[in-house]
Amino acid sequence: MGDPEYFAVLHGSNPHTRTRWGARKRVDRDLAKRQWAVFADQLRSSGVEVHVLPPSPDCPGLVYPANAGILQGRTFYPANLLPARAPERPHYERFFSGLGYDVTPFAGGRVRFEGEADFFPWGDRMIFTHGPLKRQRTVLTWQFPFYKRVYGFRSDRRALDVLKTITPQREIVDLELCDERYYHGDTCLCSFGPRRERLLAYLPALTRASQEKLRALAADRLVALSDADAACYAANAFAAEIDRPHLFMTGAASEELRRRIGEAGVEMVTVDVSEFLKKGGGSVKCMVFDLAGVPSPQA
Repeated sequence: MGDPEYFAVLHGSNPHTRTRWGARKRVDRDLAKRQWAVFADQLRSSGVEVHVLPPSPDCPGLVYPANAGILQGRTFYPANLLPARAPERPHYERFFSGLGYDVTPFAGGRVRFEGEADFFPWGDRMIFTHGPLKRQRTVLTWQFPFYKRVYGFRSDRRALDVLKTITPQREIVDLELCDERYYHGDTCLCSFGPRRERLLAYLPALTRASQEKLRALAADRLVALSDADAACYAANAFAAEIDRPHLFMTGAASEELRRRIGEAGVEMVTVDVSEFLKKGGGSVKCMVFDLAGVPSPQA
């Protein structure tokens, strides 16, 4: 987890970080720090070991380390981040090196790839999400307020070739995103339960072809999210195997969704990190890098 000491909206790189008028939102840092501390305590009290990434005033996005990269065994592959967040990379490299991991560049060179936010396990498979990359800018429209912000997505489909070399033993399911409100895969998808074989999914965030692919693969293991549950980022949850499967999720999730998660034999822990979602566009999973890494197919 990234220390929230300097959490702020510096660039406004996703739709949640700006007001209707395009201004960057201001963070209530005291509230954010309290919410972060409670969340960290919830993880620890549930049996999760938490390592804290030191803060940097120049990199407020360090509070969202899910974008840091990916782990394979004892090797950390740092992400090729959005230019606005690229200065975070040396912080992640030093941190993982300090934990004893080998740090190896992502072989895709400048191919954009934002770590486990877009690449995560689902049973014996891996899910890789991507979408059109666009130059972030403001454009004119014919509807009030007559302009809008263009954001695009965060990972390039070309990263798939590199990921296949990193995890050659696992099938990779590539899915295309189409709704900028769900700019990373972990904002609309979450694998959970025993061996992470079940999948929360907000299907409208995916292209029609990707929806059909996911339905065919998931069958009865798919838990489709309502618009309301998707909007509160219920899919941006952290799944952990402790004594039994746990799922750390926003407390704003509906009772129906909580019931379905419980029926899957999963202990749900409700978390309030609303300041991080409302101002920064990241909820529970965005705030966590999973040091369990990419498990082997037999794990």
